[in-house]
Amino acid sequence: MIKVKVPATSANIGAGFDCLGVALKLYNIFGFEELSEGLKFEGFAEEYCNEENVVYQAMISCFDKCNYKVKGIKITLIEQNIPMTRGLGSSSSCIVAGLIGANRLAGNTLTRDEILDLAVEIEGHPDNVAPAILGGMVVAIKDDEKTYYNKFNIEDRLKFVALIPDFMLATSDSRNVLPKVVEFKDAIFNLSRAAFTVSCFATGRYEALNKACMDKLHEPYRSRLIPNYFTIINKVYNNGGLCAFLSGAGPTIMSLYLEKDINNLSEVNTFIDNLDEKWDLIKLEAENNEIHL
Repeated sequence: MIKVKVPATSANIGAGFDCLGVALKLYNIFGFEELSEGLKFEGFAEEYCNEENVVYQAMISCFDKCNYKVKGIKITLIEQNIPMTRGLGSSSSCIVAGLIGANRLAGNTLTRDEILDLAVEIEGHPDNVAPAILGGMVVAIKDDEKTYYNKFNIEDRLKFVALIPDFMLATSDSRNVLPKVVEFKDAIFNLSRAAFTVSCFATGRYEALNKACMDKLHEPYRSRLIPNYFTIINKVYNNGGLCAFLSGAGPTIMSLYLEKDINNLSEVNTFIDNLDEKWDLIKLEAENNEIHL
């Protein structure tokens, strides 16, 4: 069996809408086997055991790209640690795993960058799939059918804390609340802060992230779908957090801390425990390594 381990990701990082993301040490593990015929699934919920399965669809895209004729496939979800529809890249993990699993079955025909281009084509934007494949923090853009990116590693002293609610928020629903047109001043606001965010990570000036990780393109609209969103954000800032932002399309709220402050979370824990909705607090680290092809 071919095994593929894919990390969770947190996208946007505030103002970096659809172009900035980071890989995290939380993983889904998939297994792939070529069969003499048929399509089999193991470990998936029943509603995903069909040809519409995202992993399978990604595999077919790869096989088509490689001109590889497969007889049959068995896809196994060995471990699922990335929560679904929570803004932590669960769908991207399926796309990336399917592409890499299929590429291995086809004899490793595609390069890493070719797999990335195909993943972006399927996903529509690079903010999750790029760090899932490349590791670290990635700034990526798509120009025609080619993805261009810069990756840099995250320092060990920088820690991530995910606040994950027990309700789901489909990406399609999060997209539907976004405006069709934004004001010029809001575009400038995001451009300046996206650039400043990247510079904070690149230079290690993490104390400035509280001014950098701000957004006017998506968070003001998506936050309305998340009860107590701004109250939770303020609680993080008041308890040693460097910054807090909506992870991807949400509803997870991601926060960043320096290692020396990571244990100062008791007030945040107590606060979310007393909310009507159930929230889990998970400490995470950046995954700087590229995925194994």
